[in-house]
Amino acid sequence: MLDHMCSPSATLTVWAGSWLAGRSAPDDVLDALRAWSPQHSVAAGDPVTGGRTGLPWPSAEPLEAGTGIMMLLKVIREAMAEPGAQLRLVLPVPGDARGLPVGTEFATAAMDAEEGVIAGVPGGEGVALVPQWTDEEALQWTVFHTAVPVPTPDMSLGEAEYTMREAVREAAEALMRLHTTAVGDGDDDPREMIEAELADCSRHIYPDSAPLRARRILDSADHVAAILTVAQQTAPSSPSSASAVQAQETLLRPLWNALRAARLAAVNAAAGSR
Repeated sequence: MLDHMCSPSATLTVWAGSWLAGRSAPDDVLDALRAWSPQHSVAAGDPVTGGRTGLPWPSAEPLEAGTGIMMLLKVIREAMAEPGAQLRLVLPVPGDARGLPVGTEFATAAMDAEEGVIAGVPGGEGVALVPQWTDEEALQWTVFHTAVPVPTPDMSLGEAEYTMREAVREAAEALMRLHTTAVGDGDDDPREMIEAELADCSRHIYPDSAPLRARRILDSADHVAAILTVAQQTAPSSPSSASAVQAQETLLRPLWNALRAARLAAVNAAAGSR
């Protein structure tokens, strides 16, 4: 088992959940974040959030051991202090804004990043965080004070596990179909390309407290993501018609959607385990 996850927001959600449960130390959270980049910074998304949280605005400050990481975790802990509070991952894409508070700066930032983290009581107020890559290849975490929407229930872990088992097979079939019709694919071996994708993900680990079933789902999800990424890379780079682009989209989009739903179920279940 590879035990990894390929999203900075997923990393923060799972490790912060483990820290809130008393099963990980702040330095463990920081070490997990550093697997994405050695350089992190944190800032408020607006002056109101800055005033409420004490975070810098508008410029960011380095997120380092000690004050930096404790400031970020303090914001999450305070949002999670009320009974019924939840720590949740969101993975929005155009056409699917589930989990986002409509019309907010956080929603815009999360949609741009296609990821984010929300902490607070559903139906109340809380905080949300979005990672963004800077020009220096560092991650900046922007924190927003926001309404916390009542979430759409995630699929069950049983359904997510079955979905990912089926998706591995379907993704492999899609890769084979696209690879055999690719033009100028050269000597690239799809299997080696998939292994390279998985090796990159394997730098990102779970806390020991993450449920075993959630780990299995995320491992399968990473495998599916690796296959789909290679399928996109090996497809014709210059399709002869718009219909070829549409055919590829029709083939792969349902698998990407299933992948996101399974990741949400597994990460949110892991973050909520106490």
